[in-house]
Amino acid sequence: MSPLMLLLIAVAGVALLLLGVIKFKMPAFIVLLLVSMLVALAAGIPIQEVAGLVTEGMGGTLGSVAVLVGLGAMLGKVIEISGGAQVLSTRFTALFGPRRVIAALTTAAFLLAIPVFFDVGFIVLVPIIYGFAKALGVSPVKIGLPVGAIMLAIHVVVPPHPGVVGGAEILGADIGWATILGLAFCAPLGVLSYFVAKRINRREIPMLPETAEQFESFGASGTGTTLAKTKAPTSSMVISMILLPIVMIMLGTVGGSLVPAESTAANILGFVGSPAVALLVTVLAAYYLLGVRSGWSSEQTGKVMDSALAPAAIVILVTGAGGVFGKVLTESGIGTVLAQSLAAAGLPIIVMAFILAAILRASQGSATVAIITTTGLLAAAVEAGDFSTVQTVLILVAVGFGAFGLSHVNDSGFWIVTRFLGLSVAEGLRTWTVLTTVLGVAGFALTAITYAIITAAGV
Repeated sequence: MSPLMLLLIAVAGVALLLLGVIKFKMPAFIVLLLVSMLVALAAGIPIQEVAGLVTEGMGGTLGSVAVLVGLGAMLGKVIEISGGAQVLSTRFTALFGPRRVIAALTTAAFLLAIPVFFDVGFIVLVPIIYGFAKALGVSPVKIGLPVGAIMLAIHVVVPPHPGVVGGAEILGADIGWATILGLAFCAPLGVLSYFVAKRINRREIPMLPETAEQFESFGASGTGTTLAKTKAPTSSMVISMILLPIVMIMLGTVGGSLVPAESTAANILGFVGSPAVALLVTVLAAYYLLGVRSGWSSEQTGKVMDSALAPAAIVILVTGAGGVFGKVLTESGIGTVLAQSLAAAGLPIIVMAFILAAILRASQGSATVAIITTTGLLAAAVEAGDFSTVQTVLILVAVGFGAFGLSHVNDSGFWIVTRFLGLSVAEGLRTWTVLTTVLGVAGFALTAITYAIITAAGV
């Protein structure tokens, strides 16, 4: 099938999905599954393979998302109902002042995102975002947008995240320089994220009814538990619950690199530092420290945590369906065919790196897949180009920023952010998609300027 026809199929699929969700108000879960099947058939995937592909796409996404969203939601609920989020937001508001709270949380998110995958970190911060929004009397989207955007920026260009690490291995790029330059470029992007999100949020953005209901009831018990009978946790205790999974993940990432690969120590550190284990341990710690120890019975604490799973199920299923759509687009070869066609255009390699990654990101959804695929396409050119160490790293960073923007309906991260912040698909495209794209272009601009200076200097 010709690249043009594949492109038309992809565009028609996205348009049909948006029409169903925005115009006809159909459930996103159903529309995503239906459109995924139609696109698969139109792209020439054999009919007998379509159902299996749907199952594979759903399973592949939920394998990494379901456990994290479920445990993260339970942790967030016990922090919320125990009064922890309110205590922390009050403390931060008093410490930094109402005007600087969002900037302070965005800075904290920058640091949090270095060792923690984007989806895990964002889910962990959701109750804090809600608590701060309550304290400031604003919608959670005003806080959640800049927080999510800077976390995603770190995820696509700073090791030890999988896309940039895998891309570095393919291109032979130096991990140390990738870390230094990635952080250097993301720091100004954090500031830009704050101000661009502030501009986007000038208008009042409506929340989805189910999220609005959840937000309005935030901090109040729906399980029969009376907060007045509970000893409120200290702000240090809440911070400890947030830092515990981060420390465990860092221990696995950093510690694992200091011991021989495949050794017993490496295997133990890998187990301890896996996000699922880190969150499970934290949930158990919160069960006792924020629940039982604070005055709730074991049964009451269990009910509080169980109450988090019903709202989380919506996020999990929609995210999984988004993964199905991305899987279909990947298996159809739409992104790869378009990227290979563009590769023959003869553009400068730094520009090619950004554009190829952006096309792959838009066409199949996963930033990690976009980075790995793009670096694979560029590997031969980089090897033959006699680039310096810094130039090679800058090409890798340009790929990362290409995979940053254009987060939309085929990206599982899009659904996590929009559902937790209460954004409809249309509002998500106007806010989250625009913000990530602006920051991706800005990050590439910084990278390209640095590349030009380095090239001119012969470094």
